[in-house]
Amino acid sequence: MAKIKKIAVLTSGGDAPGMNAAVRAVVRAGLYHKLEVVGIEHGYEGMINGEFMDLTSLEVRNVIQRGGTFLRSARSMEFKTKEGRNIAYKKLVERGVDALVVIGGDGTFTGAGLFSQEHDIPCVGIPGTIDNDIYGTDFTIGFDTALNTVVEAIDKIKDTASAHDRMFFIEVMGRDAGFIALQAGIATGAEAILIPEVEGQEDKLKEFIMKESKHKKSSQIILVAEGNKLGGAHEVAKKVSEDFKGISVRVSVLGHIQRGGTPTAFDRFLASRLGVAAVEALLDNQRSIMVGYTNHEVVHVPFNKTIKGHRNVSAELLTVADILTI
Repeated sequence: MAKIKKIAVLTSGGDAPGMNAAVRAVVRAGLYHKLEVVGIEHGYEGMINGEFMDLTSLEVRNVIQRGGTFLRSARSMEFKTKEGRNIAYKKLVERGVDALVVIGGDGTFTGAGLFSQEHDIPCVGIPGTIDNDIYGTDFTIGFDTALNTVVEAIDKIKDTASAHDRMFFIEVMGRDAGFIALQAGIATGAEAILIPEVEGQEDKLKEFIMKESKHKKSSQIILVAEGNKLGGAHEVAKKVSEDFKGISVRVSVLGHIQRGGTPTAFDRFLASRLGVAAVEALLDNQRSIMVGYTNHEVVHVPFNKTIKGHRNVSAELLTVADILTI
């Protein structure tokens, strides 16, 4: 394998707080090891369009505390084609890039894996998504910040719910995973949590509402993961309103507020550690792997495992949630 002299870094897919901290770490680790570093704007689409920028310590100064991604992100349909990946590779060759660090989720890693296989270029991934649904890592960059944002919003909604004796259905992000909903629900004392991973939630919800009605509890918070099997918060609230006429129901969809904001200390720490680990993995001749974080240690996980593997929610946390709703 030829010696790596220049690396490129990009962010792809949905933005997540801490991505800037990860880019900063990649740049500074690269410079520490006497490498040249370039950033690619707008992800894989920017690679195809040749949107490269030289990165030094100056360009990544004061970005560690910023949400979003200063490299910006985009989804690229063209990169999903072999022709698009060929164009992207030619652009990398023109800039003399020897290796690539990609920050994103499973779609980002799928693209990087194909790209590395077709063009024999080392690629290392850093998990960046608020959903925390990447197999092979305990935490993804952005999850902790999103979780804290959700908790803060729910605490404020609870004040209104109790003031008006209302049942609030609050929808949170997560695609087909319930990690945000489950942990936020436990942290805020939600009366019920609806997530995609649990079967039979409709019957349980009806039983819960009937029980709470007997106890004459004045307000309730029902947390709904966007991918749950009953539908979004509006659909679930509509069914409840039809079955229980006397309950005052309101819906709040938190939406993209969960993706923005200043990253927490943990997300900055995690992003910094994984950014350094990604560069060191490339220098150690690693390719087509993700650098993850398991049991407080950096781990290397092959792309094919992160893509094909499915991360399950903790059975222990599900039990904790059930116990605390009594």
